Amino acid sequence: MVNADQEETDKGRTVLVVTYGMGVYWAKEAAKNFAGRVEVIDLRTLLPLDETLVFERVKEHGKCIVLTEEQLNNSFAEAFAHRIAKNCFRHLDAPVETMGALDLPAVPINLILEKEMLPNAEKLSRKIEEMLRY
Repeated sequence: MVNADQEETDKGRTVLVVTYGMGVYWAKEAAKNFAGRVEVIDLRTLLPLDETLVFERVKEHGKCIVLTEEQLNNSFAEAFAHRIAKNCFRHLDAPVETMGALDLPAVPINLILEKEMLPNAEKLSRKIEEMLRY
């Protein structure tokens, strides 16, 4: 887990990234670009899911990105983002965002195309930067 500085959190200048799998590596790498302003939660398991921890941390930060390597359409990430928004609505400073792979039938074998399809630290950094403007 990567933690944000409490002073930055108190000023409303932090974002929470909730992720699992490869997303953990992308999130940790992206967090290096925003010293003390990003917290990363590695879910480790989706069942059981530690919703209590996530809701608590979202309420603390007010901004959240749910990151997955799967496509977003009808995904766990979309469903979980909805639950976060519903349970933390009064504490949010921005909409809960999701980030995942492009809606393609399979991961391309070509490395250049795969990089375009999947999220990565660079793409996540742009999303974090956007979220921190709220």
